[in-house]
Amino acid sequence: MPATDAGSEAGPLPAADTANVTDLAEIANTEDTLDLRLSDELLALIAQEGAVLDLGRSPDRTAGTAPGEPYRTTGGDLLGGVADWGPVTTPAGEFRLVPVRLDRDLALIGTWMNDPAVAAYWHLAGPRAATEDHLTARLAGDGRDLPCLGLLDGTSMSYWEIYRADLDPLARYYPARPHDTGIHLLIGGVADRGRGLGATLLRAVADLVLDRCPAVARVVAEPDLRNTPSVAAFLSAGFRFFAEIDLPAKRAALMVRDRAHRHLM
Repeated sequence: MPATDAGSEAGPLPAADTANVTDLAEIANTEDTLDLRLSDELLALIAQEGAVLDLGRSPDRTAGTAPGEPYRTTGGDLLGGVADWGPVTTPAGEFRLVPVRLDRDLALIGTWMNDPAVAAYWHLAGPRAATEDHLTARLAGDGRDLPCLGLLDGTSMSYWEIYRADLDPLARYYPARPHDTGIHLLIGGVADRGRGLGATLLRAVADLVLDRCPAVARVVAEPDLRNTPSVAAFLSAGFRFFAEIDLPAKRAALMVRDRAHRHLM
């Protein structure tokens, strides 16, 4: 699986249109109804002048931070301390998420973004500045979105974005619930693709989110419908197909892994 894609991050989105979600009758008959109340976290962000829209602040980080030390954003942490989640054992080996550091990781991630199989869905090929701008916006943000490297047995082999889907523009396109947490993933090395690692690691990370964040009831993802290996990997990882949704840059498959059903899938 080359990548899941980050098409929900393309800036301000138009108001949600019910025509953007297929099978509305089926969705209406489930427990997944749209809650129009703002979450406590979003209200708190709005109360902080500029907290929601200002992505240009410098990160609140002490000079001389040692490699591996948790990265802290100026807006706090809305993701439950990803840096402190620790390793998990998977069938492929020991896996850990490590927050990105530009000085250490930019060159590697930039190389991955220029792989044609990745660029087709992430759209960050070209000069390193494109990747740098993408990462900087997240690292200097308000704590709702964190880019990470995935280390398998100590080797950096994947790039992840863990984000609060209920606080993301994506929430305008599906019946979001408070604390819904989203995942974007790309497998970096060609040698690591096509052998089931994507499904193994997606399951591991989704379960990490559910284990470390008691308030999270669902982990969601929105891979491009054209990216059939990615959709298949999510299904193999215990996600269920929820709906097709029209995002500004793609038609996506909304995938959901529910806490209540995680041990059945």
